[in-house]
Amino acid sequence: MIPTQSGPCLPLELSSSPIIVLGRLGFEIKRHAIEQLEAAGSSLYDYSVLALLAEGASETQASIADTLKLDRSQLVGLLDGLEERALIERRRDPNDRRRHTVSLTPAGKAQLGRLRAVVKQVEDHFLAPLDAESRQVLYQLLFRVACHHDTRFARPAEVVAAVS
Repeated sequence: MIPTQSGPCLPLELSSSPIIVLGRLGFEIKRHAIEQLEAAGSSLYDYSVLALLAEGASETQASIADTLKLDRSQLVGLLDGLEERALIERRRDPNDRRRHTVSLTPAGKAQLGRLRAVVKQVEDHFLAPLDAESRQVLYQLLFRVACHHDTRFARPAEVVAAVS
């Protein structure tokens, strides 16, 4: 069902373009997510770093910056803040004293759990009109497009199968 309204509407040319609809919706989702994450005491960047660190062994600062496409100097400030809040720990790499490895602390894992709940609430809010099957189809289509344009989304086949 397509909702109608009595007030001003976007021009049909804009509302019939998947790219415009996706862009506008993406902007609103990001704005809402940023507000909710900040209310939980973190940022979208904090969440991204904590989620990345939760997936594996300690990461180097450079690999975190490259994976998240952050400027390395921006990442240093972000990591400083996470470290001050005892959410991460940085250590010199014993194999290369110029590098630091970064890992989650127990407090970081706990904060990540809280942030995951916030993100799930945002997701549920925006995807409320869709049933579980429609949400899965939407995810699969968006994921396919994302993988086509950004190799960072690509995963081994067994991981993709588990998510599908």
